[in-house]
Formats: sequence, C-alpha cells, structure tokens
Amino acid sequence: MENNSAVVRRFIEQVINSGEIDAVDQFFWEDMVEQVPFPGQGPGIEGLKDVLRGLKAAFPDMHWTIEEQIADGDKVLSRFEWTGTHGGPFLGVPATDHHVKVWGMVIDRFEGKKIKDTRIIMDTLGLMVQLGVIPKPN
Repeated sequence: MENNSAVVRRFIEQVINSGEIDAVDQFFWEDMVEQVPFPGQGPGIEGLKDVLRGLKAAFPDMHWTIEEQIADGDKVLSRFEWTGTHGGPFLGVPATDHHVKVWGMVIDRFEGKKIKDTRIIMDTLGLMVQLGVIPKPN
C-alpha cells in the first residue's frame, strides 16, 4: 500500500511535472481546502486546477523537486524547490524569459488516501526579485 509521502511525490511528478492537471482528482478531495490560497484562487479542486494551469502557462518548463519530507500521522510536510522559465503572465507580471529557482514548503493533510487540505509557503518575494519586479537588495 502506498504511504502518504509517496502519494505527494506521485502528485508532483504526474500532475505538476508532467502537466496532467486533470489527474488532480486522483490526489485531492473535490471540496479540498487551500489554507493559504494564491491571489484569486477559487475554492475546492477546481480552484487548485486553475492555479496549476496558470503556473504551467506562466512557466511552461516548470519542474518541482522534493528536497525532503516529514510525515506524521495524516500530515506530510514537503520541502521543495522548483525551477522554470517565465514564458507567460504570472500574478500580473508579463513574461520576462527569466529562469527562476524558488523554494518552499507545503503541508498536506490526508483523509483516507486523498488530500483534504493543504497549505503552501513559497518564496514569492525571491521569485519577484528574480523576475525583476522588485530590485535586488544591495
């Protein structure tokens, strides 16, 4: 039987890295809750799919890597890094063609074998600096 950490890893590979956005249904409950939603993110699984589609459109070569995971009961914490080239609009920023590397963490809480709620913390400030939206500090 696949453990929760393996489910998260399979989600990253199949949905995010391979771009199979409609496969999200295999990993999340329809009424899933994003505890820290992206700006403008709608509710439930459809809101998550919209965000993932937007990320893939903005960073077509986006690739996520899990650097480490900690599992405790029904929760999995994943520390990740993703890279990509900014080829489309993202959060109001037109394409810059800049290559970015972004770190973050996500905590997924499972009910049964699917994720019921999730919260992501990502270095958005660092991303905006890499895109040239915010000046690099001296």
